[in-house]
Amino acid sequence: MPVVLFTLGGRSFTLAEAAAVAAGVLALLLFLVLVTLVRQSRARAAAASEEALRRDEMDRRLRELVRVQSETAGRVQSMTEILAQRQSELARAVSDRLDQTSHRLGETLSTAARATHESLTRIAERLVMVETAERTLGDLSAQVVSLRETLANKQARGAFGQARMEAIVADGLPRGSFAFQYTLSNGKRPDCAIFLPGDQRPLLVDSKFPLEAVTAFREAPSPEHRKAAGQRLRNDLLKHVYDVAERYFIPGETQDVALIFVPSESVYAEISEHFDGVVQEAYRLRVVLVSPSLLMLAVQVVQAIAKDARMREEADRVRAEVGALVDDVSRLRERVGDLAKHFAQVGDDVQRVIISADKIARRGLRLEQLDFDAPGPAPSAPTE
Repeated sequence: MPVVLFTLGGRSFTLAEAAAVAAGVLALLLFLVLVTLVRQSRARAAAASEEALRRDEMDRRLRELVRVQSETAGRVQSMTEILAQRQSELARAVSDRLDQTSHRLGETLSTAARATHESLTRIAERLVMVETAERTLGDLSAQVVSLRETLANKQARGAFGQARMEAIVADGLPRGSFAFQYTLSNGKRPDCAIFLPGDQRPLLVDSKFPLEAVTAFREAPSPEHRKAAGQRLRNDLLKHVYDVAERYFIPGETQDVALIFVPSESVYAEISEHFDGVVQEAYRLRVVLVSPSLLMLAVQVVQAIAKDARMREEADRVRAEVGALVDDVSRLRERVGDLAKHFAQVGDDVQRVIISADKIARRGLRLEQLDFDAPGPAPSAPTE
């Protein structure tokens, strides 16, 4: 009967069973030990193989490093030689450049010295010119002061504007087509009267202008003063326009338009810009404000009208002369026809003379060819 060694979980284990279990466990342990040893041997082999590969890689890298080091040493040597050569070339180039720079610097300094001398000479000349200009400016200042004094005086200012207007009219129109201080039937005397061709009614020009109001308007120190000066200037302008329209318009004696001469372009521009209502009111009254340039334009228009009128006056004379010229040409044509007939008759006579001369020449040749030693045929009778 088998001997029970122990009981586990209600089951009894005998000595044989226990021995079998122990043998199985031992076999399992031996198998695990063998597997462990195999794995360790494989790991050692892999480690050895990896170590060999590492040594080979290290040797290869060392050989590559030695090769690279030798190439680097060669390149460093080459670079050293190249650098030495370049350094010597650079030294020569720097020396040449320094020489060239020194030469150019010397030339530049000499040129600059000459230019400075010339500039100083020109500056001296310009200083002389400046001194001359300063004296001229002094003279101009005296003239400006005189002009200001003239413009400050109302009568002198009127004479100045009238003189400028008279110069423009006298320079642009022929003598006899204008008159200064012309007297009208109402006793008024405008500053200038321009006579248009074919019309006895003169175009009247007034050269008086209220410059005090313009000066006050320009030099107003504040907006309130400027507004008051503008109102004064507007009133003065309208009064002057109304006076011109009342004095210088006489039906059947004067033109329907009159001119007010403004002796300054800037003043005219100021009026046109800020007092358009005054300008329109003047147009309504057939009074036109003109600046010096506009007066020159009006004078040129009158000059063109006068030239056209003179051309119309001379048109009849030109037409008569052209008719006489046509008659002379007709007579010349008839006489040329008669002369052509005479030339035709003379040509026929000359042709007959040439024919007779040719016959005479041929007979002379035959006479020269005659042989007087041998008898020949009797000559033929001459033909016409």
